[in-house]
Amino acid sequence: MIGDLLVDVVLAPATELATGTDVPGRVMLRQGGSATTTARWLGRGGARVGLIAAVGRDAAGRALVGAIREDGVTPRVVRVPGHRTGRIGVLVAPGGERSFVQDRGAALRLAPQRLRQEWFAAAELVHVPAYSLLDHPLGDAGRRAAELGHAAGAIVTVDLSSAAPLLALGRATALEVVRGARPNLLFATAAEARALSANEEDLLDLAPILVLKRGPMGALVLYRDGTAARRLEVAARAVTASDTTGAGDAFDAGFILGWLAARREGASTAAGLRRGAAAGNRLAARQLRRPREELTFG
Repeated sequence: MIGDLLVDVVLAPATELATGTDVPGRVMLRQGGSATTTARWLGRGGARVGLIAAVGRDAAGRALVGAIREDGVTPRVVRVPGHRTGRIGVLVAPGGERSFVQDRGAALRLAPQRLRQEWFAAAELVHVPAYSLLDHPLGDAGRRAAELGHAAGAIVTVDLSSAAPLLALGRATALEVVRGARPNLLFATAAEARALSANEEDLLDLAPILVLKRGPMGALVLYRDGTAARRLEVAARAVTASDTTGAGDAFDAGFILGWLAARREGASTAAGLRRGAAAGNRLAARQLRRPREELTFG
């Protein structure tokens, strides 16, 4: 995994916000970052997983590294002087929908020369959120990680992560950024897929497998079978949640665990993808049902 290791500053008002005055609710400090959430669920699932990221030389960075270690993740974490550990403001509306304010700080300072080839030598899969393909030097590090993964014979997966940063580049540039990582599999929500193409099947030109995460509607998997495009629908059970943060990243972890296990057992392409999607749906539901832990400082 390569990407953000951040503090989520979560604001969860109990009622609708009222301009110019207070409302009751909760303010929480939690581990954040797309790649980190995926890595932690992989660690909890028994995978050997490492996280490449950058934090500041501060208490927040130390707390985050300690948190991922507790979940069995090997930290490959650079401590960047002069830049504080990144923070994301998460405003959770009643009902669970979220809005974000990014202040990614040290996370953006991960440079490609910090990556070591030996970290990738035995990798079966390298996961790169699109956040890690944007900005500089982080985007250079993300592209280098994909390159090292391919060189080691690993599967490279990319999650489109968020529509707004992709659209900020313009569609043509965003397509080139994703194409440059040469993903074997692409994760996306419907909104993220539309940011790159009005026709989801066109995204199979970027990767031979596309996994669309559709929340309570389950997952849609499109994949190339020779010259034909195949579609698999995998249903999910609806889950009531007060905070949906991290559910998509947990889905990625579940999919990766299920899909790789099926591949090792020699399952067919369709069976492996179906197993991965079902496992992704289950792990996303666990993320939604399980309250996220508060960070412990000190």
